[in-house]
Amino acid sequence: MLDFTKKILRGVSFDAYLFQKELHKALKWITDTEEIKRFQEWCITEFGTKYPVIIGKAFAQVTTAKN
Repeated sequence: MLDFTKKILRGVSFDAYLFQKELHKALKWITDTEEIKRFQEWCITEFGTKYPVIIGKAFAQVTTAKN
């Protein structure tokens, strides 16, 4: 499922709103802390220069909610 999510994010990365929406959807179903960390690293590597604020806020919300 994570690979599918990565494919979706690559596909919608042309639009900030769609990217944010899909990122939030993905983070709802990921429950493992290590998987979230790996996914965050991937997002930063792939889209960190384009959407640093969106990524930062999304993962900050997940980290706060999961703790």
